[in-house]
This record gives sequence, C-alpha cells and structure tokens, in this order.
Amino acid sequence: MYLLHTPIRDYAWGSATLLAELQDRTPTGRPEAEMWMGAHPSAPAGAVPASDPGSAPVPLDELLASDPEALLGEAVRYGRLPFLVKLLAAGRPLSIQAHPTHEQARTGFAAEEAAGVPDSAPHRNYRDDNHKPEMLVALTPFAALCGFRSARDAGTSFSRLAQVLAENMEDHDAGPAGLADAAPAAFDAPTSEASVAQTAAGYADLLLHGAGEPDGDGDDDGGGPALERVFADLLDPAGDWSSGSWVTAVVAALKKAPRALDEDLNLATAVGIAEHYPADPGVLVSILLHRVDLAPGQAIHLPAGNVHAYLHGLGVEVMAASDNVLRGGLTPKHVDVPELRRVVAFESVPVPYCAPLSEGEGHLVFRPPFEEFQVDRLDLPAADGTTLTARGPVLAVCTAGRVRVEAGAEAAVLAAGESVFLTAADAAAIVHGAGEDPATLFSVTLP
Repeated sequence: MYLLHTPIRDYAWGSATLLAELQDRTPTGRPEAEMWMGAHPSAPAGAVPASDPGSAPVPLDELLASDPEALLGEAVRYGRLPFLVKLLAAGRPLSIQAHPTHEQARTGFAAEEAAGVPDSAPHRNYRDDNHKPEMLVALTPFAALCGFRSARDAGTSFSRLAQVLAENMEDHDAGPAGLADAAPAAFDAPTSEASVAQTAAGYADLLLHGAGEPDGDGDDDGGGPALERVFADLLDPAGDWSSGSWVTAVVAALKKAPRALDEDLNLATAVGIAEHYPADPGVLVSILLHRVDLAPGQAIHLPAGNVHAYLHGLGVEVMAASDNVLRGGLTPKHVDVPELRRVVAFESVPVPYCAPLSEGEGHLVFRPPFEEFQVDRLDLPAADGTTLTARGPVLAVCTAGRVRVEAGAEAAVLAAGESVFLTAADAAAIVHGAGEDPATLFSVTLP
C-alpha cells in the first residue's frame, strides 16, 4: 500500500477555495483546479510506502513500470494503470469539450507523432493514444453542460432568443413576424450579411423544422444534421460570431429580458457563462446543451463524443487514463473546430445520469458503461469494517472526516483530500472510521 503525494493543477478556471475547504487548510490565493491521483505521465502522483511514510516519493508511473504484472495484476492488459482519479474544483466554467474514441485517439496521436508535433506544443490535440470516457460524482452542488438537447428544445430557446433580440436591439429593422419570414434565407446567407436577430431566427427554424420526426422517447432522432450545422456555424473561426460583437449584443439583449431568463434555463445559463467569457461563441453553444444541476452524491457519465463543460462545483472525477481533450470554446487554449467536429457525436441524448447501486449499508457502487473502472462510495461509520472491492489495483481517496485503511500488516489514516494506492499484490483492504465525525471514502478499481 502506498500513500500518494498528489499534484494540484492551477488551471485558471479552478476555485480558490473549494479544495482548501475540503482539506481544512488556508487557501493559497491561487486557482486550484484539479488534484491528480494516478500514473498519467502529465502529472503522476508520488508514491510512498505506507510502511515508510518518511521516504522519498517515487512517481507512480515509474513504480508501476518496475513490475507491471505484479503491481497491476489483471489490469496489466491495458499497458498502464487504466484509470485516473481527480478532485475537480471548478470556480468558473471549463472549456466546451469532447473526448475521442479509442480509435480516434490512436489515429490522432499517431498522426501528430509522425508529424513531429512536440508533446508540449499548445496546438497539439492528442497527448496520448487512449480514449477518455469519464464520470463525475458531485461533492457539493455541481452544475454542468452535458450532451445535446433535442433539436426541438434547442430550437425553442433560439426562437425565444430571436424574439428578445427583435424587441431589444436598436439596430434591427424587422419585428418578430418579419424575422420568422426571413429566417431560412438569413441562415443560408453569409453571417456577415445577416443581422444577429435574423441569424438566431434562422437557427430556430432549422432546429425546429429541419430536425426530423420525434422518436419514441421524445428526442428528435433526425436532429443531428441541424445540431451540427448550428454548432459549426457558431464556432466558425471566420464567421461573425468569432469577433465577439455578436455575442456581446446577444448578452446585452438578454439582460434586458428577465422574463425570458426566468422561462428558459439555457438562456439564463448563457448569460451566466458570459460573465466569465463575455465575447466567446461558446456562450451560444451552451444553448444546444443540457444544463444539469447535481446535488451532492449525484453522478453523470460522459462517453466519447459527448460535448460537455463543467460550470462550477467540487466533485470526484474518474476517467480512463488519458489527457486528450478537443476544445470548442470558453477557453484561451487551442481550439481545433474541424477536429472537434470529427470526434463529436451529433445526436440528442438524455442527460447521462449514473445512478449507484447499494451493496450494503453505507456502501454505494457506481458502474458507468466503461470497462476501465467502477467507483465505490463508503460512508462511515455505517460501512465500518467494509472490505474494498479489488479487481486488480485500487486507488482510494478520503473526501470527508478521517478513514483508516488496513491492508494486511499495513495501515494508513487518511484525512480529506488524502489518498492511497493499493497494488494487485496487496492484501485485501478494510476501512474504518478514524475520528468522531462521519467520513467518506471513494475507491476505484476495475469493474
């Protein structure tokens, strides 16, 4: 069993307080976005034997490379520790993004390697050859954008936006009826020749009437082409939205229409995002996506191709061991719209909640439809004395109180934010509460 020294990434969107509050320490004054617990070479945890906590930490990826069969067990077939665990603390919205499939990642990584793109190059899309399905369990109230809404619902929001623009923008010439008549032509015309209001009406027309017939579950099964067309138009680096002035005009009009914001959560979300990214076209892309508000303990899972953006909150994020991200807005980082479109699944989907199963008092198990991991949540003292599920290696992190982890003759007491790695060769670990306050431990292993 190894104690982990975990690096914290200081991305600009990180919260200055959430991780510090979890760990009951003074904030650093800087953004603290992600605490990484894993062996990904971008930021491997340092591993220290629990039997010798004062020894120098060894990067976990180097430790695993020293004897992969013994340390990884059946997970050795992945050629790496198959999962990466993070505590994610969002103080403001993350980038609109999607992750590739396994085949897309292998192809993209090989192409960039062959082209000699440096690993650290800002314009590099593929940092490794792995896919990145992920899930997030909320520790605080947590807000996110997650997957495409039905084309019909998105079209209704754009229709409402067009009405707001028609009523509030000083430079429009047509009223609501005129906008409706002009909508198809406005969308087909170059955006530089169309008013903001007419373009919004054009999006609404395409989404509402070009989306096909609704299927049995209420989603539009023909909405993919319409969603892709609007998505691509909004993010076109040569289009009118790219200058920022149109985004600014939309937000200004919406701020004058409180009733529309009360009636439409997605329009209200767009205005909230604009407080952080006032001229970014991603503000409008958010209208195409589900707004999801998770209570503590709720979870979502995100397969390849799902467009998403976390907005704010603290959560446990678990993913296949990859750092591949294709971005589409709400970021100063590299955006490659053609490559993003290649990996995005343009289909309306329900919100991908991940409901846990009960394995006994105080023991919940999250099993997303991914082969690399399952996530167990143990709430102590109710689950006191529970043996951790272990199919190969285990990574466990305390998120509240204090937890004692016993593995054979070894033991470690974890406070909130502290974690351990158990190899496939370690004895089965048993957990106990180690203080007067209730405690929570998340553990990750193969499903």
